[in-house]
Amino acid sequence: MAAIVDPWEARLLPSTSIRIGLVVPVSGVLGLVGPCAINCAVLAAEELNARGGVLGRPVELVLIDGGRPAREVAAEVAELVGSCTIEAVAGTHASDVRVAVVAAIAGRVPFVYGPPYEGGGHAPGVYFLGETPDRQLTPGIEWLAGPRRARRWYLLGNDYIWPRLVHAAARHRLHALGATVVGESLVRFGEAVHRLDRVAAARPDAILLTLIGSDLMAFNRAYAAGGLGAARLCGALEEHGLLGIGGDGTGELYASMGYFRDLPTEASLDFAERYAARFGQDAPMLNAHGHGCYEAVAMLAALSGRAGSLSVPALDAVADGTVITSGRGTLTLLDRQVRHPVHLGRAVGLDFFLEKPFH
Repeated sequence: MAAIVDPWEARLLPSTSIRIGLVVPVSGVLGLVGPCAINCAVLAAEELNARGGVLGRPVELVLIDGGRPAREVAAEVAELVGSCTIEAVAGTHASDVRVAVVAAIAGRVPFVYGPPYEGGGHAPGVYFLGETPDRQLTPGIEWLAGPRRARRWYLLGNDYIWPRLVHAAARHRLHALGATVVGESLVRFGEAVHRLDRVAAARPDAILLTLIGSDLMAFNRAYAAGGLGAARLCGALEEHGLLGIGGDGTGELYASMGYFRDLPTEASLDFAERYAARFGQDAPMLNAHGHGCYEAVAMLAALSGRAGSLSVPALDAVADGTVITSGRGTLTLLDRQVRHPVHLGRAVGLDFFLEKPFH
């Protein structure tokens, strides 16, 4: 069985296991995704251990709270790497935390990052499993601006690297489609609902939301309560967030993700069965951010299996073509990234109706 080890315990107790630093938010604006992310990482580690572990050694996960300020998370990861307490890093968390962690580990150990991200950021030993803006959001933007005739757009997000760069990509694509950006706001955490009147006054046909976690939930609750009718396309809305909103009955709330809990595929159904068998029917709901932690741990194992090592130069040399299977199906690294279909989900009550996949 895989263990989740506290960082202080890991420092004090020597181990012959391969210890992976699992960076997930268990506090802060993204804290809601933590329980599922931890479960998914544990499932991956336990499945690996049942097959003999990684490089012939069992896997342990060292939990690091990725919901704190980026500098605090990076400092802890750097100390754990420097003391040889952890030999690799995996996780799902905000991009500002990722940037700080990448700088702190400086290529000393591999790092697999699960969620959608803004693109770029290539560094030795860093591998990305989530979608860049052109893969994640462009298809939904084109669908809403095309067949749905959404011509007036408002861009609203939290003020950090991911929303800034997603907005830049969205402005470029909307201009090419002949649509107009009628307003844009980047807000500090906790202040999203204060922009509701400004958004409503702009009279958009559609809103691109790059808010995250509790801010995304708070804004969507307030927007629906206000009786406003623009379509909302979200880059970070998943099943827990939809539940936190209280569901949606407007028919105009959309999420674009590579994974949804209810994907009607054999791979997705098999993953859901394994998750429920391990954690029970009342476990935290599967979602894209949590599922990304399963993929991150599995990808570290696949990379090390090809390289015969966790050495970053050895991993980088064999990274292209490394394959894993997850709830999304078969994923293959190419140029340290994954290309896979993205699904557009429309919120219907407490569930997502999957409109269509985009390749």
